[in-house]
This record gives sequence, C-alpha cells and structure tokens, in this order.
Amino acid sequence: MTHPANTSGSAAHPRIDTSVPHSARIWNYWLGGKDNYPVDEEAGDAYTAVFPGIVTIARSSRAFLRRTITHLVAEAGIRQFLDVGTGLPTADNTHEVAQRIAPEARIVYVDNDPMILAHARALLYSTPEGATAYIDADVLDTDRILAQAARTLDLTRPTALILSNILGHVPDHGQARGIVTRLMDALPSGSHLSVNDGSLGVDPVFERAQQSYNESGAAPYVLRTVEEITAYFDGLDLLEPGVVPVPLWRPEPADAAPEPIAEHGGLARKP
Repeated sequence: MTHPANTSGSAAHPRIDTSVPHSARIWNYWLGGKDNYPVDEEAGDAYTAVFPGIVTIARSSRAFLRRTITHLVAEAGIRQFLDVGTGLPTADNTHEVAQRIAPEARIVYVDNDPMILAHARALLYSTPEGATAYIDADVLDTDRILAQAARTLDLTRPTALILSNILGHVPDHGQARGIVTRLMDALPSGSHLSVNDGSLGVDPVFERAQQSYNESGAAPYVLRTVEEITAYFDGLDLLEPGVVPVPLWRPEPADAAPEPIAEHGGLARKP
C-alpha cells in the first residue's frame, strides 16, 4: 500500500557520532522515542533536572505541528509541504498527518544529520497517490533545498514551508530571517509559513538550562524573543491567533486546558 521514495544527494553510509549528544536525538528521547544513545539520555536527563518543562515543550511542539498541518490540508487546501529541519521520525510525521486527510499530498523533508539520514526510509513511505522525499542539506543552503525540492514538488503551486525548532540553530537572527525570506520568495501566492521555536524572556529557568546545554559541546540552540519569532512572518498574513505559546494555537476540544510555555509559533499565508 505504500512505497519508499529516494533520498536526494545522500551518502550510503552516513557516520553517526555517538560520543557527543545531539539535539535531534535528545529531542527524540524527550518525545519518548528510542532513536538515541546513552550520551543523549544523559544530556536530556541533565537538562530535565534543571528544567523538567522541556518535555512539555517538546510534546507541545509536536502537537502544534499536527494541528497546523491539519489546518493546512483540511481548511487551506494545501497539498505540498517542504519540512526543513525535520528531526528524527516519530509519531505524526508531516506526511502521516497530511496524507491521512489527503492521500495525494506530497512532502519533502530536509535535514543534514547522519542519523536522520539513516532513518530516512521511515520518512519516505508514502501513500500510492502522494509522494515523499528526503534532501540531505543544511538549512543555510537554500538554493540546494529549492532545487532538489522541485524534483518532487511543483513550486509554482501553493506549498507550506515548515520550520519547526530549526531556526534557533542559526545563531544570527538576521541570517535566520534571510533563510525564511529566500525560501518564501520562491513560493507562490497562497503558500503558507509555519514556524515554532523556543522563546526568550518567558521562563528564566528554561533559559539557564538552555545556556548550560549550549555550553555542553552539543550544537547550540538560540532562544529568540517573541518579537524576533514574529518577525519571521513579515510581509505575510498571520492567521489567528497570531504568534502565541504553541499550546494556545487553536487547541482542540479534547486538549487539556492549555497553558503558556516558552515555545511560540504561528502560521501565515503569503498574499
């Protein structure tokens, strides 16, 4: 019933460094996944010892992704997705959410982590009517991303750009905004942008935990103010309720009473 697509520009035997904690594997650990190593569990446990709320942030981020994709497919009519910085496969990946509603949906994933590449097959199973593909590329290499994405997506048609917890890995905010601008400029009117990232100025305990993590030798992640996150949507039409803590973005009736957390996100349409 399903078929795997091919990776684009990927190595056959990627090297996985298990001696240094890695953000994607730690995130997978917090989500309850199994694709991590003792070094990642140790780093994840050290983080939660300081800030247990990081598990709530990780899971709330995943729920935000699910709700935004559901809106994009069911209400906005989007059938193409470019998911940059996808992370390790877990429950409710972009293609799973989208193709449950619209089997013809086409999804391109982008990441440059060897372990994610090794697990890419789990991301590449598509419905027969749709398609999925994986691009091995850095978020900074926007030209490569767009060129390879065009092999699977028709970039003259409305496309949703998903940037979930990836822009914090770009140290300079101006450069991060430039990445968003370059990618959105290549997409037509009717396309959408979904961004969510850890937010600065909300929870000082979270900020201390993140600073310690950044000093651990793992790839650093920069928290951004709500104003900086909102700036990613400049020139676009923000959908209600705007840029908010992710549990407050259109919670579902069955959700527990949502509470603000230090993770903000939003969804916008390109006019």
